[in-house]
Parts: sequence; C-alpha cells; structure tokens
Amino acid sequence: MRILVTGGAGFVGSNLATFFKRDMPDADVVALDNLRRRGSELALPRLKAAGVEFRHGDVRNPEDLAEIGDFDLMLECSAEPSVHAGYGASPAYVVNTNLVGTVNCLEAVRRCGAALVFLSTSRVYPIAGLRGLPLRMVDKRLEPVEGAAGPGWSAAGITTAFPMAGSRSIYGATKLASELLIEEYGAMYGTRAVVNRCGVLTGPWQMGKVDQGFVVLWAARHLFGGSLAYMGFGGTGVQVRDILHVADLYDLVRLQVDRIGEHAGRTYNVGGGAGVSVSLAELTDLCVRRCQRVVEIGRDPETRAADIPYYVTDNAEVTAASGWKPTRGVETIVGDIFAWLEAHGAEVQPILR
Repeated sequence: MRILVTGGAGFVGSNLATFFKRDMPDADVVALDNLRRRGSELALPRLKAAGVEFRHGDVRNPEDLAEIGDFDLMLECSAEPSVHAGYGASPAYVVNTNLVGTVNCLEAVRRCGAALVFLSTSRVYPIAGLRGLPLRMVDKRLEPVEGAAGPGWSAAGITTAFPMAGSRSIYGATKLASELLIEEYGAMYGTRAVVNRCGVLTGPWQMGKVDQGFVVLWAARHLFGGSLAYMGFGGTGVQVRDILHVADLYDLVRLQVDRIGEHAGRTYNVGGGAGVSVSLAELTDLCVRRCQRVVEIGRDPETRAADIPYYVTDNAEVTAASGWKPTRGVETIVGDIFAWLEAHGAEVQPILR
C-alpha cells in the first residue's frame, strides 16, 4: 500500500504519517509539504526516523503531485489553517491552497483510483448561527442554556444538520467548497472519500499560534514565558472549544481507512465533544497547576469578525458509524503537551516563546 500525506510536515500530517508507518510498516508512506509554516522543518528528522519518505512540494502545483507517482490512499491534511486568513489582506494564499489545492489533490486521486480522507473544519458552520446560540455563564465558561436545543445543536454539541446559511470566513468557505467538489467527484468518478469536519486538534509537535493551536500556545507561554491575552467577548476568557488529541484523530482515520467502503461519501463532525472541552480561563488554571507558574493574562475585549463564543462537537454520527470515541481527556492532552515541551524545549522554544 502506498499512502500520500499532503501537508505531511505539518502538525496533523506528520503525526498521521508517522502513526500509519508505525502500525503499517510494510506500507510506503510519503509526506508532501511546502515547509511554509515555521516549525514544519522540525518534522523532517521525525519523518525520516519513522521511515516516512519526504517530498518537498506544494498542492498548488499539480506537477508536484504528479511527480509522486501512483498511490492507493491520500490523507489530505494540507491547509492554510487560520480562520483569520484574508481579513485585512489578500485571500489569495488561503484560496489557492485550500480550494485550488483540493482540485489538484482530487485530480491526483482520480488519476490513481485512490481513496481519500479529507480533513475539513468545524468552521464550515456560519459565524452568525454559532454566535446566536443561547448561552449562559457557568463558573469560568459559557454553556448552552439548560434544556435548550435547536436544528443541529443541543447540549451534546453541533451536528452536521446545523443550518448552513450565512458567511463563515474565507477559510471556512474554501473548506466547504472543497467538500462540495469531493461530493461531485464521488458522484461523477466514483471517488471513495470521507470528510471529517474537525474541531480543535492539538497535541505534541503543534507549533501553536494565536489563531491556530491555542492549547500549545497557552502551555508554551506558561512554560517558556511570553505574553497572553483573553481576546474577544469582553476579554474574560470564557469562550469554549472542544479539543481532540491528534492520536485520537488517528484512531478514527485508521478505522475509516480499514473500512473505506462503509465511510465513503460520508461527512462527519469530529472533535473531543462536550466531555473534552475547555475555556481559556480553565486552560489557564490547568497550565498554572501543571508548571506552577502564573502568567499575567492581558484582556482585549474586542470581538474579531470570525470569533465565536462556543463550539462543541456532537460525535454521535461518527460514533454510530465507526464505534470511535475520543479516549484522551483535557488533562491528559495538556499533560502530553507539557511533557513534549519539556523534552524538546531547546528545539521549539525559539518558535513558541
């Protein structure tokens, strides 16, 4: 079996590539990446040590994909991952990477007759709809009003039935448009593809930034020093996300790949769920307990255009289809991240501090 992982030196791609090679040692695993994001170069020794072949290339260039040759499975992990991409600047890179890149990947998959696992995002859901959820304050977090529910949402989280009318950011639009193209390739060419709309993914080797990878950023600033701020919604840090360990994501993807015929054509919401969710204020408390260091947290009350106060994944559909459930809780995830930061501080501190 030959597996191509696009975005293969990124956080998710490099982890999935090494996990697949670990569990399928006879497979030929190839990681393709343009190394644009700072810190992706640190993945290269890990990929080599795991027996993963690295190819420098870009999904925006179909020639780079063609040079890989035939493959049996593509894990499409390439993306400009920031929901804030394009605000106040040109959207060209996010559109060319996330949409044109998908077209190029789909053509490569079609040419090879390969299967596809596409990593989409929870940000395909409209901003206004998510902001309109009825929420209440409970301790240091926001939660849905008790007993409240509506189309595609409940206390269990957001489902794929959530209303899709409204804007969702250029980033979210490129991922949703990619999903639509994948559906058409399935209908027209018989492409076997599964789409996972992922919430917040995190874990070791994520080069966290303010707009993507906040759990790692929070832990690194507590451990190494640096500024942090509660941004938006009054600057109180009560906004909530569910988080998913990248190893839990791998467990799901492996199940889907092994039974691709059952999952082809399906779109799932995939995340930690209500039981693996955290507010920024709660995350601060976890970091302080873990490293016994208090960091002064600034406050920026202004809510940015793409900010949402609450998102939790309802995993019921994907669990029913596969039996998969997340197994790593918030404290385990934070503990794994701190252990990685402490073990590799010399490498990652210049990037994360």
